[in-house]
Amino acid sequence: MLNFIKRFKTEEHGAVTVDWVVLTAAIVGLGVAVIASVSTGALDHSQGVGAHLSAQTIVDF
Repeated sequence: MLNFIKRFKTEEHGAVTVDWVVLTAAIVGLGVAVIASVSTGALDHSQGVGAHLSAQTIVDF
């Protein structure tokens, strides 16, 4: 078991995987932060557009 731990510590194949996991988590976190900051403004804007469209009258010819 001790030999396995020493060998695992010296291998570098897993280090690349850890790098990709960290980068992917950072990208997902950034995406969530962007969506959270944009969503309130988008909802406010869409409600304003909806209110404007509801106030319009339809003219029949």
